[in-house]
Amino acid sequence: MIELSIRGLAKDHGSTRTLHPLDLDVERAEFVTVLGPSGCGKSTLLRLLMGIMSPSAGAIHLGGERIDTLPSERRDISMVFQTYALFPHMSVRENLAFGLRMKKVPKAERAARIDHAVSICNLGPYVGRMPRELSGGQQQRVALARAIVMRPRLLLFDEPLSNLDAKLRDSLRADLVALHRESGATSLYVTHDQTEAMAMSDRIVVMNGGRIVETGTPAALYRTPQTRFTATFLGQTNLFEGETVDGHLRLPWGVSVPADRQLPPGRATISARPETLDLAPDPQGEGVVSAVSFLGSGTLYTVAAGPTSVAVLRPGGEALIETGTRVALRFLSAPHALKETAEAAPVETGRLAA
Repeated sequence: MIELSIRGLAKDHGSTRTLHPLDLDVERAEFVTVLGPSGCGKSTLLRLLMGIMSPSAGAIHLGGERIDTLPSERRDISMVFQTYALFPHMSVRENLAFGLRMKKVPKAERAARIDHAVSICNLGPYVGRMPRELSGGQQQRVALARAIVMRPRLLLFDEPLSNLDAKLRDSLRADLVALHRESGATSLYVTHDQTEAMAMSDRIVVMNGGRIVETGTPAALYRTPQTRFTATFLGQTNLFEGETVDGHLRLPWGVSVPADRQLPPGRATISARPETLDLAPDPQGEGVVSAVSFLGSGTLYTVAAGPTSVAVLRPGGEALIETGTRVALRFLSAPHALKETAEAAPVETGRLAA
């Protein structure tokens, strides 16, 4: 069942359009991440949903009710901010109770909601502490609990883990997803961090230039992106411009391979993740190893092949292939051909995108 429905939503600042008309549906209890670089429009989208900004066009429905004409306090939405935004003069319990008191939730229900949020956020030992007595991770859990305790129809997250160190971010990702599942809320999570989006989401909405570029599951967007932007923004990939001849792709270094789908004759752009290629020493091979990077769990090779450079990621790395070795390249699976045409967004042939 659709919980959040956005139709034709747009925002103009003077003569500048910061958010082009977009449509988006989010299912009830779904965890959807809006992913994109700074300035792509994702924070504008959050502000429009919250009611901090008014749209220039379009409509927002939540639970079947139109809310873009309602004040923010009547939208049944809670938001978790990047900066925690806890009241410094209130204890953890008082921070959790504040919004409930403002909504005049009865005392007994207020206590039950707080106890539930404290339990699922593992805040039991800290309910009497002040925010200054908590670590960054503990403060973020309080901010999450404060949003959950309101039992909103929609939970919004504005890059809530970006101020934490890498190790703490990793541990809180799992906690946040578990909290989402247990609370049963519908969640919209905004980030520019591809790892967060891949690890946490039921579905990812990729944005760029104030537009939705592509939407899909993390696996689908990673393995079979439709556009250059998604292929290059979500992880690393090799992009090759090739020719389709008799149903096969002719690659820049002269070999022909079958594509992962039926293609018409003509130009094609191929996205090949480094881990979908392999290499082996071969005096007659089509490439030469130009760089080797040992990554611990694997080894990343850069291979000069014809007019292009190819990245190959091999697991392990006990027996490294040295720079200068001539190698043969092979695909471990059929290379993926983008649906976006070469004319739509020209790229440098064979570059490694990160």
